[in-house]
Amino acid sequence: MTRIRGVFCNRTLNFSAIKAIGYDMDYTLVHYNSGKWEETAYHHLKHNLKQFGWPLDGLKFDPDRVCRGLIIDTELGNLVKTNRFRLVKNAMHGTRPMDFSEQKKTYSRIMVDLSDSRWVFLNTLFSLSEACMFAQLVDLHDDQKLQNVAGYADLYKKVRVAIDTAHMEGRLKEEIINDKKKFVVLDEEAPLALLDQKHAGKKLLLITNSEWSYTNEIMSYAYDPFMRKGRTWRDFFDLIIVEARKPDFFTSGAPFFQIVSEDGLLRPHPGNFDGSKLYLGGSAGRLEKELSLSQDEILYVGDHMFGDVHVTKNMLRWRTALVLRELEGEIAAAEAFSKTQKELTALMSEKESLEKQLWSLKVRIQRSKAGYADSRGPVVDRDELGALKQKLMELDTRISPLAAQSGEVQNKQWGPLMRAGNDKSHFAFQIERYADIYTSRVSNFLFTTPFAYLRSPRGVLPHD
Repeated sequence: MTRIRGVFCNRTLNFSAIKAIGYDMDYTLVHYNSGKWEETAYHHLKHNLKQFGWPLDGLKFDPDRVCRGLIIDTELGNLVKTNRFRLVKNAMHGTRPMDFSEQKKTYSRIMVDLSDSRWVFLNTLFSLSEACMFAQLVDLHDDQKLQNVAGYADLYKKVRVAIDTAHMEGRLKEEIINDKKKFVVLDEEAPLALLDQKHAGKKLLLITNSEWSYTNEIMSYAYDPFMRKGRTWRDFFDLIIVEARKPDFFTSGAPFFQIVSEDGLLRPHPGNFDGSKLYLGGSAGRLEKELSLSQDEILYVGDHMFGDVHVTKNMLRWRTALVLRELEGEIAAAEAFSKTQKELTALMSEKESLEKQLWSLKVRIQRSKAGYADSRGPVVDRDELGALKQKLMELDTRISPLAAQSGEVQNKQWGPLMRAGNDKSHFAFQIERYADIYTSRVSNFLFTTPFAYLRSPRGVLPHD
């Protein structure tokens, strides 16, 4: 197994103690060609925004301009990337990258607070189309080409309503169902991973916001070709819950409804899960009670940082796993850059050593000049001071282009998903805080097995 297919642990997790594993569907059990999906979503979004009479014909979806983990500043019309301390480390106004001085002037006194409606966190790959469109519309708004827009916040609201309408109208999902080969990325190893878990005695639960007809179509396409004859994807699951309304599913007390026919006919849930495995709605609290499971016996696996992982951990204390498909590209890019990174690390180490010499020399000069400390010791050589400064300047000349390359690994504008400069990105901080484990795809559980004892690494402190 390569690192790309690894399961990475933030908090120790004993799979043998897990009695039920719940799965989200979209971008978790089923992966999509995100470029194709978001391009199609962008097309429907643009169609809905044309009602305002805006000049949108020349706009195209640019998948490299935005990525998951960014934050929209709806007050200033910016996209920003923050570190774990919520400080902005990279920013773009509309589609224009902000230089360091402009960014510092704008954000030096601001800590991003995601509880403030000003900030919109891009939790999932489904956010890319709206973020790309918003950035492009900011450019048009600045050029005074958009009518009836009260400001950047109003502009974002219009984009949000338009993308929500596109999803509610069902045309987007209809396109996907009609051309599943174009949109769905098959993973023939995923069924075996689920079978391993099921035969190890785990209850498997599918908990998705998608409706039953779409769920059945997509899961049948993604899983049935890899099943034994006479078996279907439904055989994996003890319970299938659709239209779960996450994240409300994890916080409300809504009732379950039984799905009693293939066309989605409903009837009230009788109060236990013995009669059927197909349900609509419901809540996590009722699920726990009826399955007689405690929070530390349930692992929930999803791709949405807030709706699947944050709320689940924060409200219920379930064990959590984040599926992060971009992780494969992130690790591959880091490995490809590793030789350059080692060179950069060595140069930075050399610079730190020279800086210590410089600081020591400067304080000796200061003490000698002011006469406030014992001046015994080697005579200060001022030429040495100049030589050290020259060496540092030469080092900076070598370090600067390598540091710039390091900031462009994986994405030229935003750099690595999990880093903001030398620090962890806010997205990485969220993963560390709320996801017990994370991995790039469900089939990676094949290499972990349902019996693994995953131990978190020893935390590294600055003084270690």
